[in-house]
Amino acid sequence: MRHGAKIVAGVDEAGRGPLAGPVVAGAVILPDGFKLPGLNDSKQLSAEQRDEFFLTLTTDPRVRFSVGIVDAEWIDRINILQATHRAMAEALRNLPVQPDHVLVDGLPVKSLTIAQTAIVKGDARSFSIAAASVIAKVTRDRMMLELHAQYPVYGFDQHKGYPTPNHLAALRAHGPCPVHRRTFGPVREKLVQSEMWL
Repeated sequence: MRHGAKIVAGVDEAGRGPLAGPVVAGAVILPDGFKLPGLNDSKQLSAEQRDEFFLTLTTDPRVRFSVGIVDAEWIDRINILQATHRAMAEALRNLPVQPDHVLVDGLPVKSLTIAQTAIVKGDARSFSIAAASVIAKVTRDRMMLELHAQYPVYGFDQHKGYPTPNHLAALRAHGPCPVHRRTFGPVREKLVQSEMWL
């Protein structure tokens, strides 16, 4: 194990780029020798594949996992980078067993208090990071389906809050709803335009 670590967790996030909804981090500790053929960066998988891997990961008693969630209001308060780091820290805290080393996708997360190794494209190079990516993505997508039921005019079930043409058109037509991130450009511009009409 890395640097003598006995318990290693992978951590990854989903939802940094959308205009609405939370950012979600997943943390996963896999058993030694664990292999799941085809498991990869969640963005490289179809929704059906993600759901299958999610079911396998969350029902295997040997796999320990958790999530951390930071909502749109907090994203606006502290910015998306800090919110992402907060979600990662929360996911790690929520694990049933605390790791002594963390594998992070991309750049180091300086605010984490656990020893870490940052791996560029880690979600395609580490099973535990890939597993965390799937946990985070499926959890967030399901949350966006719930938000679609509350705010159906935006089409969250289709784009999950990302700035697609349909989402931007709905934002122009209806303005932002309570789960939109008001500090993000297209949402902020719409708010400014609304204020000009007052």
